[in-house]
Amino acid sequence: MSKPVVAIVGRPNVGKSTLFNTLAGERISIVKDTPGVTRDRIYADVSWLNYNFTLIDTGGIEPDSGDIILSQMREQAQIAIDTADVIMFITDVRQGLQDSDSKVADMLRRSKKPVVLVVNKVDSFEKFMPDVYEFYNLGIGDPYPVSASAMLGLGDMLDQVVKYFPEDAGEEEEDDRPKVAIIGKPNVGKSSLINRLAQEDRVIVSDIAGTTRDAIDTDVKYNGKEYIFIDTAGLRRKSKIKEDIERYSIIRAVTAVERADVVILVIDATEGVTEQDAKIAGIAHDRGKGIIIAVNKWDAIEKDNSSVKKHTEKIRQILSFMPYAEIMFISAKSGQRVNKIFEMIDVVIENNSMRVATGVLNEIVAEAVAMQQPPTDKGKRLRIYYVTQVSVKPPTFVVFVNDKNLMHFSYTRYLENRIRDTFGFRGTALKFITRERKDDEK
Repeated sequence: MSKPVVAIVGRPNVGKSTLFNTLAGERISIVKDTPGVTRDRIYADVSWLNYNFTLIDTGGIEPDSGDIILSQMREQAQIAIDTADVIMFITDVRQGLQDSDSKVADMLRRSKKPVVLVVNKVDSFEKFMPDVYEFYNLGIGDPYPVSASAMLGLGDMLDQVVKYFPEDAGEEEEDDRPKVAIIGKPNVGKSSLINRLAQEDRVIVSDIAGTTRDAIDTDVKYNGKEYIFIDTAGLRRKSKIKEDIERYSIIRAVTAVERADVVILVIDATEGVTEQDAKIAGIAHDRGKGIIIAVNKWDAIEKDNSSVKKHTEKIRQILSFMPYAEIMFISAKSGQRVNKIFEMIDVVIENNSMRVATGVLNEIVAEAVAMQQPPTDKGKRLRIYYVTQVSVKPPTFVVFVNDKNLMHFSYTRYLENRIRDTFGFRGTALKFITRERKDDEK
């Protein structure tokens, strides 16, 4: 199972972004007193007790507004509602029950999704509780009084939210077929690629960017082995957005990536790699997925002997945070090199799940340390006692040292490169955790 999705919705300026930032543990959403500041839904991974879930912050819903931005925010919130397992409906005790709250409540009732009614800005339960009872008039259950800014009442609210999670939330599915998410900007050929892989028209293909509006699963069999491909709505740069739905498809990519073993980022060869591609790739990189970059429409490029080299260098430059990603040059239209994707998926999954014996790992690290001395600070040198691999998907290593402050990012990268030189780990991120041990504990 992928993580449950919880959407925060409500009319503008009731404190949704403040609550989102409090639960996410960092300032991710812009917080301002002007209604409508949060125009894009933003997501974060949140843990409460033994539960992990994806939280979505939405723009405020103005049910009757004709304003283009506000109507787009309403569309955005509707997609968040459609995607969510549980909805947190935020209201404001200081403004009291508003007519637009009732309209939002009607919208949520129609969704048939579990709703937790949250009354925000209750900085004093003694003072504001009589006003909280007014929100029973919405007819969608008990109101939970909280103060997002003062962090009051959040535990009771979250206890209610997690009650609605599916019983198997977060558990691994028994289905062991490789799951592959296809992500990228609109109109780069994601749906065409899936149709070519499936050898039939399973997904609607159109020249209109953003035709694919939902994540769609397609079962594909190749050489007797079954794969599940997850097509996602295209993601588009904000300045280029003229219509509603593409703007809000990032959560679809997030949930698809969550479920996937391998992610294929499709790039348009005629456009080249862009900063927007980097943002999309970052979703998969942050979650430690296996990554393949498929440069599509390669048949439409005028080529010379250095074309592959030039394109590869440009991709490596913009996607410098994931130098491990495998790059393939394909054409979904002609079928050029498309079947090689299956072989690459198998390789990347194997590497993403690879385990290295502690003894062998420490031999490589000892050799690396001998070749390049660890850093020092004020006469104190970093000592690496030993390294062990603690998990896979992505392969995760714990490095035990004498002082974690001496473990500079550059030296971690050096050790990673030496480990990659030996074991490969093609197509997968490696994660390193530094733990401190004093000499007398060793």
